[in-house]
Amino acid sequence: MTTASRETPLVVREMTASDVDAVSALRIAGWRYAYAGLLPRSYLDGLDAAADAAERRERFAAPAPGVTQLVAESADGTVAGWACFGPARDEDLPPGEGELYALYARPDLIGSGVGRALMDQVLGLSPYPGMRLWVVEGNDRARRFYERAGFGPDGGTCADPVADVPVPEVRYHRARP
Repeated sequence: MTTASRETPLVVREMTASDVDAVSALRIAGWRYAYAGLLPRSYLDGLDAAADAAERRERFAAPAPGVTQLVAESADGTVAGWACFGPARDEDLPPGEGELYALYARPDLIGSGVGRALMDQVLGLSPYPGMRLWVVEGNDRARRFYERAGFGPDGGTCADPVADVPVPEVRYHRARP
């Protein structure tokens, strides 16, 4: 799988076990960047890439059915982004819907085309008639990104607690064109 963005030459490919550490580091950096001011600072400061990598290795060794993980790799071979999708987890959805569980670009590469390259590959590979995703309500940058990719709020909301603080989220949907 190869995708070239306009600004950053990339290869988008399936994640391998050797990508776990880089994905965990990217994911933690992404959380700290995207959720600053939206999640408790103490929670973000306490995130640990090594602990995340250990958990991610276990999941990678025994993947859930239908889950696909992709990485965007820069020309220099570094992991620039990560996406994960599979069957939708919400029980109130029509059968057969998909869900984008995660999509992260390295914070220093936001706006460079990494996220778009990953999204294009996710949508191209998705066998689902529709894709859902959850986004933190106050994450305006992410919401604009998803809306430009054709997603929109579908009326689903939740407020899962993070460090005992409820964090409101909005569910988005995009039908297969």
